[in-house]
Amino acid sequence: MSKIVYVLNGPNLNLLGKREPAIYGHETLADVEANCRVLAGEHGAELRFHQSNAEYELINWIHEARECACGLIINPAALTHTSVAILDALNACDFPVFEIHITNVHKREPFRHKSYVSLRADGVIAGCGIQGYELAFMRLMRLVGQDQ
Repeated sequence: MSKIVYVLNGPNLNLLGKREPAIYGHETLADVEANCRVLAGEHGAELRFHQSNAEYELINWIHEARECACGLIINPAALTHTSVAILDALNACDFPVFEIHITNVHKREPFRHKSYVSLRADGVIAGCGIQGYELAFMRLMRLVGQDQ
């Protein structure tokens, strides 16, 4: 089985640590990637970490992951609430998918309470800050039998 894990990040996450730090915290996307790389190394996995403000790029990476990955972790950001296209791409995947949100979206504006991605996700982690990525990674490794 492949030991490749994709971690995909949607719109505006490139501004993590700079944009609304009172809501999203001071850690950056580089911090998230560094933490995920440590976990990947501990589990003998390869990490493919991407961010895009363009929906089509996220979809292309999901399609790419279908061919080689053992699982996928995605923070679709605002596309969570709007993208049937991302849901359709994820539905074509036969590996575990985890949806991540840095904040607790259920304590925020009502429009953030609806997630298309959740209709496919094997797990959803929200409100744990950037540690949510680590929690998802560890659960993914357990599900694919790669945990230590």
